[in-house]
Amino acid sequence: MPSRIHARIGTIRQLEILLAVHDEGGVAAASEALHLTQPTVSMQLKKLAEAVGAPLYQKAGKRLVFTQSGEAVLAAARDVMQRFEALDMQLADLAGLKSGKLRIAVVTTSKYFIPHLLGSFCERYPDVEVQFRVGNREEIIERLHEGKDDLYVFSHPPEEERDIVVSDFLPNPLVAIAPEGHPLTARKSISLRELAEQPLLMREAGSGTRYAIERFFREKGVELDIKMTIQSNEAIKHAVMSGLGLAILSAHTLTYGGRAGLDELQVSGLPIRSRWFLVRPGWLQPSVVAQTFLDYLEGSDELKNLMDELATQMPGAA
Repeated sequence: MPSRIHARIGTIRQLEILLAVHDEGGVAAASEALHLTQPTVSMQLKKLAEAVGAPLYQKAGKRLVFTQSGEAVLAAARDVMQRFEALDMQLADLAGLKSGKLRIAVVTTSKYFIPHLLGSFCERYPDVEVQFRVGNREEIIERLHEGKDDLYVFSHPPEEERDIVVSDFLPNPLVAIAPEGHPLTARKSISLRELAEQPLLMREAGSGTRYAIERFFREKGVELDIKMTIQSNEAIKHAVMSGLGLAILSAHTLTYGGRAGLDELQVSGLPIRSRWFLVRPGWLQPSVVAQTFLDYLEGSDELKNLMDELATQMPGAA
């Protein structure tokens, strides 16, 4: 006997509202995002909960905690909306157009170069709307787990996620930096142990950059002196300029984020050779726009320019 759940679940608009409440973190923010009044949003959610026959979420202080029923409806709602978006894109593609949404979420360090790739892509496909999210590694992994985006960028893809498609597309060399005038900047060769004896400023635990650094020094049998943990590359750069310590960061933070007041140190064994990876959920068929972006990257002049610029400024880093 065919399922009758579709007759009880409510309207597509109610599912869209539920997704907005979840993604925006509350009724007020969802109302603003959807350009609806709060009473309208609350009323539609009440109707949806009545149709489901169970509460969708509970309030815990100012936070909304979704029930098991709510999580199940959310997953179905996300799938339904993605299917509609995929249909829109497919119809546009059949009509010879390239339009629709490209949802891409990236870890913070990659924000320095991804906009360069998106800019040239959007010039070629002006009807594509890009939703660009930047977050720390844990936030982006959570978005990947929920399938909120088409593509994700990591320097260290999550090993716990099995059903993902991974491809590396750009070098991510990690270099040591010091403030201008630091005694080590005059040295032509610095050993890893000498660097490790210096107070180091490091990204937060769990970040891809920190993972690569700690793995590298662990393999070399060298212990680091971590003086301070900072969650922002820019904050680390300013802290280095202020004389609080030295740091190891992605070369992209210098190439595209600026290096005024900083010098790269000539450390034996550095740069640490790392890569940038594009990741997409294996359980989701890439949308027409997402596949178009992937195809674009393969022959992108902008990507080649990024690699050439990196090789020019840091020979051997690539």
